[in-house]
Amino acid sequence: MREHLRGVAAGLLTPFDDELVIEHGKIEENANTLYDAGIRTFLAAANISEYHSLSQKERIAVTETAVDALPSDACVLAGVGGSTSAARELVRAYGRVGADAMMVMPPDHSYIHERGLIRYYEKLDAVSEAPLVPYVKGFDPSVGYLRDLAGVDGVVGVKYAIEDAVKLGAAASSTPEDVVWVDGLAEPFAVSFWNEGIEGFSAGVSNFRPEVGLELFDALTDEDWERARRIRNICLPFQNFRDESGEDNTLQGAVSISAVKKGLELAGMHGGPVREPIQPLSPTDERRAEELYGQLDDDIARVLD
Repeated sequence: MREHLRGVAAGLLTPFDDELVIEHGKIEENANTLYDAGIRTFLAAANISEYHSLSQKERIAVTETAVDALPSDACVLAGVGGSTSAARELVRAYGRVGADAMMVMPPDHSYIHERGLIRYYEKLDAVSEAPLVPYVKGFDPSVGYLRDLAGVDGVVGVKYAIEDAVKLGAAASSTPEDVVWVDGLAEPFAVSFWNEGIEGFSAGVSNFRPEVGLELFDALTDEDWERARRIRNICLPFQNFRDESGEDNTLQGAVSISAVKKGLELAGMHGGPVREPIQPLSPTDERRAEELYGQLDDDIARVLD
């Protein structure tokens, strides 16, 4: 599991039909396309999979689809969250369908306490035969909390998605070497976070153009910083677009999943509609996504060749 975290982790988005029913065959096709491109670590029922719009039964089903579709040398991390009892129920179910690890989702409770969160992870670990990878996002924890989180028995890695490289470095340098720190903010932060202790990163544009992430990982591993920055830079226009609010809305990042689904379609894979409270791209944003994908395609040909 640690070796799988030391790489590029691609999210498996959830394709829906026009009635917003999951199309499992399209999950299989997307997974196999990414695998054939060289991806070996996959996130099922993750934030980018529209985790919060899926029922418990659907989360288990999409994870089982991913596990069954992929060869044995692939690794599937399954998203776990919610109340302690609901999360433990998911952990047990994911174990039955063969998930390789539990990616514990960012806490969505209205009020949280650092000691209470540690206890939460300990209770999940107690019922899980597979390792845990907590996803830290949406709050500003202390370095002490991050150190204690990495010390929970079943934790083999931490997915760090806070725009604070200094805190990452302080935490990573004070935790056991066998805990793998993963950049949860995708390609834009991979270069700066690498120098603070990450050993892998989650995909952004690499969800639909996996060669970008794989080349970036190789450049970081080789400490070819100039090449790594060039590859990072070609990701920025589309990734910045993902951070936007879209039309008739002020909430940042609202177009993120819809933009990636559009990227999948432009790359010849399956995206499809989104479930509420996410909105599809407006016609204007659809055109922008197409333009940005065209720019990305040109840049990939120029920089990666």
